[in-house]
Amino acid sequence: MRALPARFLESFAASETEAETLGRSGTLEVRLARSAADVKRAQKLRWDVFYGEMAARPDWRSRLLRRDVDGFDAICDHLLVVDAARPDERGRPSVVGTYRLLRQEVADRHGGFYTASEFEIGPLIARHPGLRFLELGRSCVEKAYRDKRTVELLWHGIWAYVRRHRIDVMFGCASFEGTDPEALALPLGFIHANALAAEEWRAAALPGRGVAIDRFTEARHDAKAVMQALPPLLKGYLRLGARFGDGAVIDERFGTVDVLVVLPVKDIHPKYVGYFGSEGDRYAA
Repeated sequence: MRALPARFLESFAASETEAETLGRSGTLEVRLARSAADVKRAQKLRWDVFYGEMAARPDWRSRLLRRDVDGFDAICDHLLVVDAARPDERGRPSVVGTYRLLRQEVADRHGGFYTASEFEIGPLIARHPGLRFLELGRSCVEKAYRDKRTVELLWHGIWAYVRRHRIDVMFGCASFEGTDPEALALPLGFIHANALAAEEWRAAALPGRGVAIDRFTEARHDAKAVMQALPPLLKGYLRLGARFGDGAVIDERFGTVDVLVVLPVKDIHPKYVGYFGSEGDRYAA
């Protein structure tokens, strides 16, 4: 990806149509970042979760700023859940959840997708030239807010965004904590045996980066036990109807084993479409 000038982020502003609230539940609101300050607050939350709670190792820039930053932040939309009942030091509603969203047409103008650093997504996208792809990434929620309401608001916001931009396919990396695939044999084997994407939607890990997970499929799988043990994000993807790419990638910087999630909008389970509303109006403000 091409480096972008620092002033790009400083001049960030969501468009008028994007700046509106996407949904509310009690004191929580889901919306897109409206300013560079909003993006920085999302980066601070990511820092607290990825580097404070988990085993991620910051690069020099993130360590200096005490925020999780990279070159993609300037071109992505940032979905936020904020809590009006808990103002920050400047009196603004605290950012308690975030997702990073990158549309295909934006990625094409700026050097590609983040996921392409781990998986061969180029052929996947090329097989579907008429479809619009959306990359999801950098998902995190503050520990005290990791409950059904916050997660549902994030998904409500994503669904409203998908409908607004006529997205056809969502994809991105999802992570298991830890860097030892052997310790994750049960869930990785379960994914390969039960949730591998159909060939037309499948993409493999990059050569030299991939870890084969098909070797784990001989392990005995108690589907209920595996589902209970999966990280909430992965569990949510599976329930929505997502499927997974071939192989996994060890991300040493973030201390995770990553898998590729692919979710065509047409394959989302009908009950979730009904739950959030065909146009994302369940939590409409």
